[in-house]
Amino acid sequence: MNDLTPTITIAGPSLADFERARGVVSVVARQTPMESSRFLAELLGVPVHLKCENLQRTGSYKLRGAYHRIAALTESERARGVVAASAGNHAQGVAFAARELGISATIFMPVGVALPKLEATRAYGADVVLRGDSVGETLEAAAVFADETGAVIIPPFDHPDVIAGQGTLGLEILEQTPDVATIIVPIGGGGLAAGIASAAKQRAAQLGRTIRIVGVQAENAAPYVASLAAGSPQRVPVVPTIADGIAVYRPGELNFEIIREAIDEIVTVTEDDIARALLVLLERAKLVVEPAGAVSVAAIMTGQIVSDGPVVAMLSGGNIDPLLMQRVIAHGLAASDRYLTLRIGMPDRPGQLARIAELLAEANANVIEVLHTRHGSGLQISEVELKLSIETRGPDHRAEVVEVLRRAGYEPVVDND
Repeated sequence: MNDLTPTITIAGPSLADFERARGVVSVVARQTPMESSRFLAELLGVPVHLKCENLQRTGSYKLRGAYHRIAALTESERARGVVAASAGNHAQGVAFAARELGISATIFMPVGVALPKLEATRAYGADVVLRGDSVGETLEAAAVFADETGAVIIPPFDHPDVIAGQGTLGLEILEQTPDVATIIVPIGGGGLAAGIASAAKQRAAQLGRTIRIVGVQAENAAPYVASLAAGSPQRVPVVPTIADGIAVYRPGELNFEIIREAIDEIVTVTEDDIARALLVLLERAKLVVEPAGAVSVAAIMTGQIVSDGPVVAMLSGGNIDPLLMQRVIAHGLAASDRYLTLRIGMPDRPGQLARIAELLAEANANVIEVLHTRHGSGLQISEVELKLSIETRGPDHRAEVVEVLRRAGYEPVVDND
């Protein structure tokens, strides 16, 4: 979107603001590692690095913006305490930052919030109030609390101090990978993307070079795509997504202005794309990343990123509920054609199940679940149906398993549900 020059001007925090924020944030936030990925580099044809903010204290980048905002409060504001509404990472960031600064914090969370996030927020010393079934209802409850008590609301993304705190990552990225050509960053409300894009582009311009920033949204929650097309922040319906950390129905006002100026392109990824990316990060990089934090890698894996130089993919957080991780891994395996579910009709006589098992063993396929029933729809009295869940090594092996069964005279039906 921009032709950069050494005198670039972007709405919101200046380069000096980001540099000052870094001094403040460094009190609590560690400089997270920058890991290289040979697997992703082979896909893209250029070096790919992973900025591991999933290894940050509290498990995400949110600590940076929350601490920077709370640290800027006056003494009278600090005495009134702070309040925030969040289902996860922002809650933990605010709770931790408030504790470090000796300020009372009240965090409103939805009734159905994941237990690990709830317990972590409480462990950081915040008073947690469960209210509402959605983040929208929780936000309303937090606003009422602020009006009644005078507590200062700490917004998750739409505030200059929050943006400046998140933007310290842009400065870190350029120091850790000075030759980076493209930065890929997840976008929810826009605090992280606005901060990184603005800080990185202003620093790059100061150095007399250019840098490309690509934002990534979940296809099921992509308000920036519609908003940029319309020229102003738009509210869009949010379909449930595993990337709940970036499931926002409307961009922040200041975030939108910065992103419109500083982000070069925004792409979207599907639920299957995100699940596959999370699985690759586990298997190839040995990194635990939450779905929202993996969308940058999903964009690479879906072929939507083109770069003429080194790429940095932002891994924004690692706070994933183990139960969700279990489901996402299973979904990622299925999306990668490494799970195969078959239904096989066969004569109701002894030895048939053993014969199927022998054929699958010959094909080196691992059976993980079996359902043997005489009650399937369309079955004759003398027939049974076998439903098998099988682990495979990918598309080629999946096809091989099906072909082995067909050559033996069976007619397996692949269940795509």
